[in-house]
Amino acid sequence: MINLQVIKRRKLWLALSSVLVTASIVFLFLWGLKFGLDFTGGSLMEVSFNGGNPSIASIQAELSNLNISNVIIQPTDEAMILRFQESTEEAHQLVLSALKQLPEAQAGLEESRFEAIGPSIGQELRSKAFWLVMMVLLVIIVYVGFAFQRVSKPVASWKYGLIAIVALFHDVFITLGIFSLLGHFYGVEINTAFVVAILTVLGYSVNDTIVVFDRTRENLPKSATSFAETVDTSINQTFVRSINTVITTLLALVAVLLFGGASIREFVLALIIGIFFGAYSSVFLASPLLVVFEKWQRRRHA
Repeated sequence: MINLQVIKRRKLWLALSSVLVTASIVFLFLWGLKFGLDFTGGSLMEVSFNGGNPSIASIQAELSNLNISNVIIQPTDEAMILRFQESTEEAHQLVLSALKQLPEAQAGLEESRFEAIGPSIGQELRSKAFWLVMMVLLVIIVYVGFAFQRVSKPVASWKYGLIAIVALFHDVFITLGIFSLLGHFYGVEINTAFVVAILTVLGYSVNDTIVVFDRTRENLPKSATSFAETVDTSINQTFVRSINTVITTLLALVAVLLFGGASIREFVLALIIGIFFGAYSSVFLASPLLVVFEKWQRRRHA
């Protein structure tokens, strides 16, 4: 069994997590998130030019005379993706007609995708996504508290649930902060698939945390060492399993990120970031916090 001595260096891990979360909150405060079509409303078109992709400047010049606002043009390997604020069929046909005037479209132009979402639907989706995440967090804290109800010493069962939620907020805030950074500098947007990724990260992270907590619960009755040493032993006993699981998962996700389509890139990137920090928080945040709670409790009753 390896000997990481995670608890001994808990101040380092807690400080690192604090810096990452604080930076993420600052990014969100300064730049917010770049919401995609699903949340803001508007239209998305994906078109392929048989004569090769035109330049972004030539498309912008062709669309400049139209009454189309907030046009975003994203080239891919084989197509061009256009996003714009208007969601009417009239706007759709105007843009399509303008694109057909480009020299590259003379050999043929194919529209492979068109999506239109009204602003009211986008606002409703944003609100529902927020409450869905809050509901999942509530269910998780109830579940963890119930699962550890027989653990009363030296840390009460509800505190296991509270710490699991702190670790989940840590993972979510860091993921949101990184996407805020990517959105500000690289125009990376979030959509409903991003919400699915966040929910997946919540499930993955709490599973990893419970694995370590459960081993701590098993070791407590038979341990002759202090609570901190018991938690450290539990971490070392489960560390190899946690690392093997996260590495195999991340390898598959990286392959999808590199070779998958552009439409799922943000979704996969959110999973990679969230799962990585979920594995980190399960070992280097949740368990050290458990020891911190125990020490505070002992000092209060001393």
